[in-house]
Amino acid sequence: MIDLKNIERSYKTGAGQTWVLRRINLTIQEGEFLTIMGPSGAGKSSLLNVLALLDDQWLGEYWFADQPVHKMNRKQRAELAKKKIGMVFQSYHLLDDLTVQENIDLPLSYKDIPRGERQGLVADTLDRFQIVGKKDLYPSQLSGGQQQLVGIARAVIHKPALLLADEPTGNLHSSQAKEIMELFRELNQQGTTIIQVTHSEVNASYGSRVIEVRDGWMVKDTSNPELGAEVSAS
Repeated sequence: MIDLKNIERSYKTGAGQTWVLRRINLTIQEGEFLTIMGPSGAGKSSLLNVLALLDDQWLGEYWFADQPVHKMNRKQRAELAKKKIGMVFQSYHLLDDLTVQENIDLPLSYKDIPRGERQGLVADTLDRFQIVGKKDLYPSQLSGGQQQLVGIARAVIHKPALLLADEPTGNLHSSQAKEIMELFRELNQQGTTIIQVTHSEVNASYGSRVIEVRDGWMVKDTSNPELGAEVSAS
């Protein structure tokens, strides 16, 4: 589904150039549940932003379902992201001037779905996440945990081919976190490809593969034990 070839990302700083991703080569099959781990500042979120098509200042090749993202313009990338990708942000990214119900409906508005069907999907999702009573509230009226639940509901409602999650349970109680991870597992079993960034070994255990990033380099891949040996030797 995804093939990254020599992806690199840097920022210009007063001292010159700071590299946050270095020569990332990564193939992700359709239906995988991949976890990205590593210390703070390792490049995990930078890699996720590239995968989510939120960042276009990188070098290298990015193939998504055999489509060359690296050759697309910004508008084409945005269209691809709207149709195929769901994103759970660490900082929620809800739209302040939309209600909970309207925020959740947003991804459906990009698809050719009849209004009645959209309303039914939103109602089912509100019920599934136990936030029916919050549907007419605005993000500023919700707690951090409630905003996180709304963000996850919005990301999964349109059944994206690829679901990306940045510390998806960071603001949730342990029981809520377990429910969300069980939901991710269920979505994955139904065919959704999932990539999560997490510090949690428990969350990582729900996936089928772990990669580790340090100082912008991919240093470990549980599906490729030789990678760790190569890094140790270099």
